[in-house]
Amino acid sequence: MRMTLRASRRAPLLQVLKSAVATIIAWLLCAWLIPGQLPVFAAIAALLVVQPSLNQSFSKAVERTVGVIIGVAVAGVLGLALGNGTWIIIAAILLALLLAWALRMTSGTANQVAISAMLVLALGIGTPGYAVDRIIETMIGAVIGFIVNVAIVPPVAVAPAHRSVDLLGVELADTLDRLADALQRPQTAASLTELLVTARLLRSMRERAETAISTATESLTLNPRAARHRSELTELQRLLDRFSTVITQTIGMTRTFYDRYDADLETEPTVTAISEQLHRAAHDVRLLVQRMEDATDLAPAEEDAPALTRPLSVAAPRSGHWVLVGSLLVDLHRIHDTLTEDAPPVSH
Repeated sequence: MRMTLRASRRAPLLQVLKSAVATIIAWLLCAWLIPGQLPVFAAIAALLVVQPSLNQSFSKAVERTVGVIIGVAVAGVLGLALGNGTWIIIAAILLALLLAWALRMTSGTANQVAISAMLVLALGIGTPGYAVDRIIETMIGAVIGFIVNVAIVPPVAVAPAHRSVDLLGVELADTLDRLADALQRPQTAASLTELLVTARLLRSMRERAETAISTATESLTLNPRAARHRSELTELQRLLDRFSTVITQTIGMTRTFYDRYDADLETEPTVTAISEQLHRAAHDVRLLVQRMEDATDLAPAEEDAPALTRPLSVAAPRSGHWVLVGSLLVDLHRIHDTLTEDAPPVSH
């Protein structure tokens, strides 16, 4: 079992700075408003509430506040009834965890209930008003954390989603080109396996893109910057849906080619035509990526016009290839329909 203390990616520096600002403000403000005790609860609340998205910040603020209130209530009841000995603190932790479990609270809220009960009994049971002050302090810290996250460049995760979809589109186009080339060249068992394995990697890339879009959608919740990004995210989702259809057909075509390959296949005229159409499909996938990257509404240049502009006309394949050719044509037809749904009409 390997353990690591380092994350695969650093958190954005801005996020770190916002956490620091929120913690400092919460500490100073609560030290001034509620003198006599170190404002630890306020600082912790502010630190935890600054999250990568405003939706997460709001959820964490509610989670932290509710956990403190219940934890303080448990500690107050036990403290008044039994005092504040070691066994009382242990009993409070156990009771807090059981209460959180009975109420079906999240693990974060349950831990907060237990921690709050423990701290109140350990540090402040002898101080009048300590429990109430800690509740107020926590609420102030949570509010400050949320306000800081909103005020200082509220996080928007659309750019990572954009990159994920772009990378998926580029890899999808490359996969179509590889399949098109393979249809025209002799293949070994190893090259066929590599072709199929590489095509199937598109599924994991699609899942990462879907996760990135979900994260971006969450980052726009409660975000004052959402209006300027929501339409872009809608277009990204629409593009991902189109890519998903093409990915399914591309993997299916690659699997069929893998299963039914024979050495005479490259001499089949219909296969040559299919190969050309796959190259055209790859061009159109790259064109869709390019159009998403381009913020202008200008019409594409002539060399950037869609390549899949006419249905493919084919002759009957040889008897030994009709299953393979027929399957490839069905999948190619679906790719054609998906990529040309927004294409301008062809002038004859």
